[in-house]
Amino acid sequence: MRTIRSLAAMLTAALLLAGCSSNTSAPDSEAETSVTEAVTTVTTSTTTLTSSIVTTAATTTVTTTTAPPRNPLTGEDGYAAEACLRRPAAVMVNNLTGSLPQYGIAAADQIYEIPVEGGITRLMAVYADHTAVPAVCSVRSCRYYYPLLCLGMDALYFHWGCDQTIALETLKRTGIDHFDGGTLSGTLFFRDAERQKTYSAEHTGYLDGSRIAGYLAAHSVRTELLPEYQHPAFHFAAEQLNLAGGQPAAEITLEFSGNYYSTFRYSEESGTYLKFHSGSPHMDARTETQLSFENVMILQTDIHTGEDGYLMDVALSGGTGWYAANGSIVPLTWKKSAETAPVQLYDASGAELTVSPGKCYIGIIGADRPVTF
Repeated sequence: MRTIRSLAAMLTAALLLAGCSSNTSAPDSEAETSVTEAVTTVTTSTTTLTSSIVTTAATTTVTTTTAPPRNPLTGEDGYAAEACLRRPAAVMVNNLTGSLPQYGIAAADQIYEIPVEGGITRLMAVYADHTAVPAVCSVRSCRYYYPLLCLGMDALYFHWGCDQTIALETLKRTGIDHFDGGTLSGTLFFRDAERQKTYSAEHTGYLDGSRIAGYLAAHSVRTELLPEYQHPAFHFAAEQLNLAGGQPAAEITLEFSGNYYSTFRYSEESGTYLKFHSGSPHMDARTETQLSFENVMILQTDIHTGEDGYLMDVALSGGTGWYAANGSIVPLTWKKSAETAPVQLYDASGAELTVSPGKCYIGIIGADRPVTF
């Protein structure tokens, strides 16, 4: 009887182990790493004629799956597992024609482009891992709608100055973790000595990304994403999409103003959209590469001059727009339900928009401005 009780105990333990393994949820991607656990189930039987106990062993294989780490801003595989919970970094980048070419922006996972005063635009380059930000130049000042976008990503915000009205009020009111080159020059921000020889001073400021991690640690700044932001930025597919029902879009132009417009030309060779700045290739000076994106997201909304007659008001609550990938384009709607909420994209049916893995360009443009393709 001792043998039977011992075998029964072994059987119970094996069944509990099998139950825990089967409760492991499988990810929704085809690219998975399989982990196989062998569980031994012991079966007992008794033969009454000989009063002996005969045992037989059978092996049951239980397979559980673990999704490979993916970049939360691009949905691409090959991301460092230890970086998955790190806060992203968002950097304000000058986009005046006189400041070109910038550098460090080709490494960005997402780039936002939004109008500022005078018909020009400004970029916000976003890097999923704040410890992997390169040197970025030239860094410029904050406008209030950029930190509101950062709040929806739990991002660390880097800029050089800000307008002293609504932008300053927004930074103070929201309490966002932000870092200003105007006060941190010589610590995180510097002047590019080579550019100082030929550029105006406002086009020479750069962020030294290699110093970010050390600075955050020294000043006890939170570096891990809050739980509510530990998810992908968009609903990324497992592989490149062919947009069902999409219209051909080999070339797309966002006309922010008469002098500032962004054009994207689809390259079948690379499967990406190559970006042009007001008619010229938009280049990164350090990598000597043209900016390219798997995803082009065009978010239309109300943008108009504010009460001061100079700075812009940008409605971030939502609107309509377009999504382009693989040479096709489809309509979308979008919303940002609160200052701390992310930008969310929806297809024509109202379902969450599924997008290709890859880098994302997000252009926020006035609903009254031309978008052509």
